[in-house]
Amino acid sequence: MRLLLVEDDAEVARFVRKGLQEAGHVVEHAANGRDGLFLAASEQFDVLVLDRMLPGGVDGVRLVETLRAQENRTPVLFLSALSAVDERVRGLKAGGDDYLVKPFAFAELLARVEALGRRPSGDAPATRLRIADLEMDLLSRTVTRGGKRLEIQPREFRLLEHLLRHAGQVVTRTMLLEKVWDYHFDPQTNVIDVHVSRLRQKLDKGFDRPLIHTVRNAGYMIRAEA
Repeated sequence: MRLLLVEDDAEVARFVRKGLQEAGHVVEHAANGRDGLFLAASEQFDVLVLDRMLPGGVDGVRLVETLRAQENRTPVLFLSALSAVDERVRGLKAGGDDYLVKPFAFAELLARVEALGRRPSGDAPATRLRIADLEMDLLSRTVTRGGKRLEIQPREFRLLEHLLRHAGQVVTRTMLLEKVWDYHFDPQTNVIDVHVSRLRQKLDKGFDRPLIHTVRNAGYMIRAEA
């Protein structure tokens, strides 16, 4: 299997990496959360082995939450000295699949990693999102409506993707701030309204049926119905 180990303790990283390689696995290593997130999001791995407490501005929980928000379903094994039940629950709720407390026996770590690697991967993630005559291609990063290609800016693309993944559901401004802008606070600006307005102009102008709808005092929704 191809594994990603994200561990800032150099001694622990050498020990784990060596053992996994001796067991026949290919192991990439990142020493901080930011580098680990970049590798996990840009390359294909069978299992991720993550320390909970990481430098680089992105800890293990944040890393997994970000991956899951991007529809990345790679199995995750957390390694952590945080052994309290609440900490283990927090890691699992963030999207982790297993949790191993330090110090640990390498034989147990190997068994857990290989068990995660044997899990069925399930359906492949969708690469196209559609509603009515609107289609988004996640691989080519293109958007068309009625066969006509629309010029969508990167932030607008992320906004539209989030709306499409929640088609028929109300998406609040708080949700958009967190998932599209990565804000975990309200900047007290109309940035969302401005971007939605621009996106609506590009998607709906010239078409009989509007797709983006404002839900009063709640947020926005994309749906095919009038």
